[in-house]
Amino acid sequence: MIQKHKKIIILGKEILPGKGAQLNLDVAMLHTRTPILVPVIVERAKVDGPTVLLMAGLHGDEINGVEIIRKVIRKGFNKPAVGTIICLPVFNIFGFLNVKRELPDGRDLNRSFPGSESGSLASQFAFHFMKEIAPHVDYVIDFHTGSAQRNNFPQVRCVMDDTESVELAKIFNPPFILNSSYISKTIRESINKKGKKMLLFEGGKTNSIEEMIVEEGLNGVKRFLSHLGMRTFKFDISKDREPIFLSESKWMRAPNSGMFQATVQNGSKVTKGDVIGLVTDPYGNFERKVKASSTGYIICSNESPVVYKGDAIFHIGKEAEGK
Repeated sequence: MIQKHKKIIILGKEILPGKGAQLNLDVAMLHTRTPILVPVIVERAKVDGPTVLLMAGLHGDEINGVEIIRKVIRKGFNKPAVGTIICLPVFNIFGFLNVKRELPDGRDLNRSFPGSESGSLASQFAFHFMKEIAPHVDYVIDFHTGSAQRNNFPQVRCVMDDTESVELAKIFNPPFILNSSYISKTIRESINKKGKKMLLFEGGKTNSIEEMIVEEGLNGVKRFLSHLGMRTFKFDISKDREPIFLSESKWMRAPNSGMFQATVQNGSKVTKGDVIGLVTDPYGNFERKVKASSTGYIICSNESPVVYKGDAIFHIGKEAEGK
């Protein structure tokens, strides 16, 4: 009996079983009229199965995720034995060119979904993604970093009430899994409304490639693809730990303006009242201890040496009970 394959047409091109293609999402040009294309790399197995999208660069200065997907492609991990893998290494190509978070119009692409065909540049990017790519996928892993000089310890964010998403997060096996509600106009909310499953990986900081973060993301992808039966790996990707579930999180803010020093490592467990940082002045007249406002784990630390009163300096996650 001849096997019938489903028809996959992405950005106007049919992807045949056992074939791959580099496509381009063409939304807008530079002001010089230079074409700016967003590469979309598709690899399809001869055997039908799930479609996974690996994406990064939604914010143009978040480079760790770009490097994770680059390595996935370079090592050939994006060539499945079953199903289809789509790689979108740099979504916000305009921001990436300028090494800035936003698009040239100043808008945050991740607050512009599901978008509009005739709206702002960010809205048009979102619209074309939701029209041309999102309908084809079953699972999405979206890679992010902390913004500004805030460094996120590796974590996956999902809604704890969504059993399947939680199980997928456990398969990815980050150090932390954080309960995170959907935010209006984000890609995660829009993907959820389409009935797809999406994991949001956070790790590291902007304008940086950090090997530990890249390895965490790469190993998570390998576990994820292996779990879905899309491909196997010759080397060990076994879990060397159990992720810690965090039911909620809260930012601590600088009590004063001054020079800031964290005195605990990112990812550490802290107890309410522990001294975890110092805010000082340049002249030796002032020194203020920063004490943990709650018991939990530090999942993000501000690495800026200078802060202003009210700046976010530590993100503390509370461990979930019964997990």
